[in-house]
Amino acid sequence: MQIEVYKMTADGDNLTISLEAICDSFSSLLWDIEYYQCGSFEVYIAANPQNIAIFQTGRIVGRDDDSEHFGIIESVKIETDAENGDYLTVTGRFLMCLLERRIIYPTLSFTSKKSYGEMVQTAIKNNCLMSDSRRIPGLSLGTVSGDCWKRLATLQVSYDNLMEWIYKICEKIGGTANIRLVKNSGEKYKMVLDLSEGTDRSIMQDENPHIIFSDAYSNLLSFSYAEDFSIQRNFAYILGKGEGEERKRTVYFDGDEPSFLMRYEVYADAKDMADEQQENGETKPISEEEYLELLKERGKEKIILPLTASESQIAVQSMQFQYSTDYFVGDYVTVEHQRFGLTQPKIQLIGMIESFDRNGRNLTPTFKGGV
Repeated sequence: MQIEVYKMTADGDNLTISLEAICDSFSSLLWDIEYYQCGSFEVYIAANPQNIAIFQTGRIVGRDDDSEHFGIIESVKIETDAENGDYLTVTGRFLMCLLERRIIYPTLSFTSKKSYGEMVQTAIKNNCLMSDSRRIPGLSLGTVSGDCWKRLATLQVSYDNLMEWIYKICEKIGGTANIRLVKNSGEKYKMVLDLSEGTDRSIMQDENPHIIFSDAYSNLLSFSYAEDFSIQRNFAYILGKGEGEERKRTVYFDGDEPSFLMRYEVYADAKDMADEQQENGETKPISEEEYLELLKERGKEKIILPLTASESQIAVQSMQFQYSTDYFVGDYVTVEHQRFGLTQPKIQLIGMIESFDRNGRNLTPTFKGGV
């Protein structure tokens, strides 16, 4: 595996990306792919004039064995040490961090039900692809795959950070977003934003081969597990426009209404939720029914499920399953620890840190949720 460093030059809607260096002599590399947030990387390498000239902020870092994830160098730190030598610590995040540079403006309002995929793509169009001054050069919309992005909803949002809002939607519906580089011709590239969904590879289904991590299979090297029910909120009171008792209000809960000791209430302030919208250059009121649906969507954002999470270290040279070949970040798998009698039949792999150093390659996954 080699690190590739590219220089990126934006020219209108075109990106010129030229390969500056290929590096295979680094001391360590962390490659952190996340499903519900922007992934990151860290390169630890000897500090010398050549490496300082190569690893500059704003440049792109890739791997010759990963065509899906590319990072932007955001920080370079030089440390000198007479005993241990001089080193560079180069850090950054993957290309989705470009969307963190935009907020949602003006207000994005869907009073009739649209798919989440359409709503996210509209937000990107309005804030990254339209205006000359706000456009992100070379960015384009890619594929939308997965049933979660077909789910319908109403929504109103304004002034939220675009990247954070997209990942909030991802966590709500179980999807993810990623920007990859695609070569057009020569040194011309485009950045393509895809919306996708993980695959169920757990023992709870029979369409795909089962992926099981277990101490019995010697592919689960270390294991930690946590449950926390104190954080959950399952019933929301949402208050919108108006004053005092005149404020428009509704409630939200999923499924049967929770009651007694199983009811965990939360308040959602939606006073910023406009009750009118722009349509064909005219300001028109939003109907009472449509407004209450918008309030319910705000309440849905406040619902918090009980936390079930585990972190593990899994075998890199597993005879059963190979990461990025048999399973990927976002997939649902099965994790069991027979010594403790604990089985999580369906749990989502939401993050994977690949680390490379003089001792070889390690995989540290993060799992969340479970059945």
